[in-house]
Amino acid sequence: MELVKWPFLKQSWGIEFERSEGAYLYTKDGKKVLDAAGGAIVSNIGYGREEVADAIARAVKNNSYVLPPFLTPEREALLDELREYWLPSHLTRIHLSSGGSEANESGVKLAIQYQASRGQPEKNIILTRSLSYHGTTLNMSGISGHAARKRGLESYVPEPTTIETPYPLRCPLGSHHPEAKNYYLENLRNTIKRIGSNNIAGLLMEPINGSSGGAIYPPDGYWKEAQEILRENDILLIADEVMTGFGRVGEDFASNLYDIEPDILIAGKGMGGGYAAIGGTYSTDRIADSIQAAGYEVMFHTFAALPQSCAASAEVLKILREENLCQKVPSLGEKILDQLNSEIGQHPHVAEIRGKGLLIGIEIVEDKSSLKPFNESKKITSQVMAKGLEKGVFLYPGGTGEYRDIICLGPAFIIGDEEINLMVKALKESIDQAVS
Repeated sequence: MELVKWPFLKQSWGIEFERSEGAYLYTKDGKKVLDAAGGAIVSNIGYGREEVADAIARAVKNNSYVLPPFLTPEREALLDELREYWLPSHLTRIHLSSGGSEANESGVKLAIQYQASRGQPEKNIILTRSLSYHGTTLNMSGISGHAARKRGLESYVPEPTTIETPYPLRCPLGSHHPEAKNYYLENLRNTIKRIGSNNIAGLLMEPINGSSGGAIYPPDGYWKEAQEILRENDILLIADEVMTGFGRVGEDFASNLYDIEPDILIAGKGMGGGYAAIGGTYSTDRIADSIQAAGYEVMFHTFAALPQSCAASAEVLKILREENLCQKVPSLGEKILDQLNSEIGQHPHVAEIRGKGLLIGIEIVEDKSSLKPFNESKKITSQVMAKGLEKGVFLYPGGTGEYRDIICLGPAFIIGDEEINLMVKALKESIDQAVS
């Protein structure tokens, strides 16, 4: 009988791992692979923490399933952890889901319901950005600026209404142009004017691009001024921090880096550290009270806020806090960036090395002066990943298809010099071999 095939589509870099511990993955034959990507930029405390496993076991025994709106000790412990130690003070309302895609869907629904609750149902357009990624559902795939992940779906998914993603390396005025910030802010103003602020519910954005752009961050001052423009036009700011939240960029949330206050904030990935399927949508009393006063529902997902997921998340966040792991992120990130710049900063096919904290992107091009990418058929990213695995390091693929050949690093916060040296060496050698 033919074996069941996994995954659904064959991957050129597929491999079987038997177990994981710390920052490493282990194959059946005992080969040790450094997970320099933290899975999908998920693992922040590392793998195999017994405290988290024990918390999950206790929760399953106590409450294997309870309908999401009901309170349980596991849910209460997570809510207390979030409110007391993590969430910005203005975000007082919490809606839990099973992951980032669901959480982003919920955030978009909240924004549209809020506008309708104020008697403005015509304010129903969600602006997104030309280069972005917000999830795998049909709606999130459609409104994301990620061409590769909606191939074959174009005839069905919604057409996004976008502003330009601030991309200093590829700014139309010139690479890292001094007027880049003003250029992108003017694009925001012009887009709002063209569509009409009376038709726009909110802007869904990543403060720092995740793997879609490979840790692209905007010019200084951009987000602060962008939020002022949105407020002047009665448009909500919805921050997708699924990848950047809970310490990944050296702050609790990337929004903190830019001194902005999202009306709705989305988080996932590091919220459970890979131990649980969980995501959160966080918002304000103003938005929640208006929706409730209108008599609308904010519908739960069946497997949202599973007691065992809440228990895992609360324990992960507690470990991050009590072991001061988030405080270690900035210096670890600087070490990686310094070594990367030293080893491959002048590489003829490395256009840019960028990032904040432990979210780092390396953009590979055919021609450094013109920023011309390699032909897609060369599959440079896949080659780099495959070579990395041969050298005992898992590297994460980035890009959107249109913008491609981006490698991301997002390791657990527990790495040390040995792991940094290994990932930099493997990345350098893998790029050399892939582009030769």
